[in-house]
Amino acid sequence: MNISEIARRANVSTATVSRTINQSGAVKSDTARKVWRAIDELKYYPNSHARTLVSGRSRLLGLIVSDITNPFFPELVRSFELLAVHQQYDLLLTSTDYQTARMTVCLRRMLERKVDGVAIMTSEMDVGLIKELSRRGVPLVFMDVGQVGPRMSHVSIDYGGGIRQAVDHVVALGHKRVAFISGPLDLHSARTRRQAFLEGMRAHRLKPDRRFVREGMHTAEGGQQAMAALLRLSPRPTAVVASNDWTAIGALHAIDAAGLRVPEDISLVGFDDIPLVSYTNPALTSVRMSAADVGATAFNALFSLIGGDRLEGDTYQVATRLVVRESTAKPHR
Repeated sequence: MNISEIARRANVSTATVSRTINQSGAVKSDTARKVWRAIDELKYYPNSHARTLVSGRSRLLGLIVSDITNPFFPELVRSFELLAVHQQYDLLLTSTDYQTARMTVCLRRMLERKVDGVAIMTSEMDVGLIKELSRRGVPLVFMDVGQVGPRMSHVSIDYGGGIRQAVDHVVALGHKRVAFISGPLDLHSARTRRQAFLEGMRAHRLKPDRRFVREGMHTAEGGQQAMAALLRLSPRPTAVVASNDWTAIGALHAIDAAGLRVPEDISLVGFDDIPLVSYTNPALTSVRMSAADVGATAFNALFSLIGGDRLEGDTYQVATRLVVRESTAKPHR
């Protein structure tokens, strides 16, 4: 089976078939439909390697996330992939496990596969490798980190606004002893959220107690350990804001293990608003950062750079908002 048979079935030239398959030139929509109908009828599967040689493009996009086991990221991946498939791109997906060295390995693999662009949805960064990618002209989209420049765009999450909403909420309920469990502080996003918490407390003229600010790992285990340490303090906090939902779920487990109740004894707020937190007991108040919106925004930003619509990159904003559920209440008197 070759494109000559497709051309005969569709009653077009082989050049038209090639342009349709490789999307390398203008083809009328009616003609393209005839070609794709013939391809479907003849059960023809284009040779992706040959297409790459002809078009100079791999039709392959790289997507790097921090932790594929965190429920936030599968939703992001699904959103990104749906749009990629719609535009006839395949996806090369990898997870860094929050390790900069692993991100370096992932990026090098993608260079070897000659990806048409990479979306880096992590806070881990190898500056030298990013410069190499930029020098090669590989379109890049970052989340949290990275600079806007030629073929480089940035998806900016309003972490600060989301954390401040969480602080405003618990303080409005009457809490003054408010604790914070951060992510690993070698991550830019974790430092941003921690700083927003401290500034939010000061905005209410509440001096943050250093003992109440604990470093976690953006995992349930890290949240459980940090919460256990907070519970050993006297007096203990009456409200806790966690840097992500997975941390908050671990904190919820530690509070329950100590024989205490949420929100009767301690109010608890997460961040990300993953679907799971609607089903915890109690349902978790959380700052919503739509993973689907992040994934779609990242793809559209990358596609714009690849398609040549613009050479210079841009910053794309993703908003956050607090979703109040059952895990926060006025402090117990």
